[in-house]
Order: sequence, then C-alpha cells, then structure tokens
Amino acid sequence: MLAEGEICRNIFFIESGLVRYYINKDGEEQTNYFNKEGEFVCVYTSFLPQGPSTINIQALEDCSVWMITFEGIQQFYKEVKFGERFGRLAIETVFVSAIAQIASFYTDAPEVRYQKFLLDYPAIVQRIPQYYIASYVGVKPQSLSRIRKRLSSSK
Repeated sequence: MLAEGEICRNIFFIESGLVRYYINKDGEEQTNYFNKEGEFVCVYTSFLPQGPSTINIQALEDCSVWMITFEGIQQFYKEVKFGERFGRLAIETVFVSAIAQIASFYTDAPEVRYQKFLLDYPAIVQRIPQYYIASYVGVKPQSLSRIRKRLSSSK
C-alpha cells in the first residue's frame, strides 16, 4: 500500500481486510501497528506535511477500502460542518495510541506488551502470523513462543 520514501497522499478506510505498519531497520522489519475493518489507514507523519514516509504499510489480507486524497480531505475540512472537528478528533485518537505504545516499549516487559497486544487486537490475533506479532511486541519469534507458553501454563 505504501513503501518507505513514498509520500502518503491518501487516507484509506478499511471496509474489509487487514494491514500492518512496519519499518525496515538494518534489514530487519519491525512491525509497529495494525489496522482492520472499520479503521483508517494513513502514515500521518508523511500525509500531513506531504513528505516522504519512513514507514511501510502492507496488506496482510485482500482489502476493500475507501480512499480520500490530501486535497479531498482539505476540501472536506472547509466545506463540511464540523469537518475539521472530525479530523481533530481522529488525529487525537492516533496521537494518544502512539504515545501509549511508545511508553510501553520503555516501561513494559515483553510479556506485558504481548498481553496488551491481546487486549488491543482480540479480533485479529488469529489473522496475523506469529512472527509479525513477535515483531510488534519487540521480541524474536522464539521468545514469543516462550512467553505464550508461560502465559498458558499460568492459567
């Protein structure tokens, strides 16, 4: 959907499907977010200033999406009553989520991050390959297997 270095020129609304956001650091992919049905997809750090993206977006399933361009959203903000408010509320949600995720990487153990992943994404756990989940949690797949085993034996 979007490759690093490209400019994010559109916001997508997922009608059906699943995507992941990731960066490529020293040849290793690091997953940092997922979006599913009923959610918006956009690299706002590229979209808002219309500059190159440092993030890739990959469809993990076939997706059916609705799209609005940068120019289209600007027109929406101008012409639709409360359009700007809608945009502000949407970006506030993205901001709060991003800050919470960053804080978690600094303060939470991988096991806690995995438990938060399960709470944040219960509807899609079975749709995501384990190595992407491990990447999101910040561990190698073998470590995620050990975490999952410890959690299942403690129940």
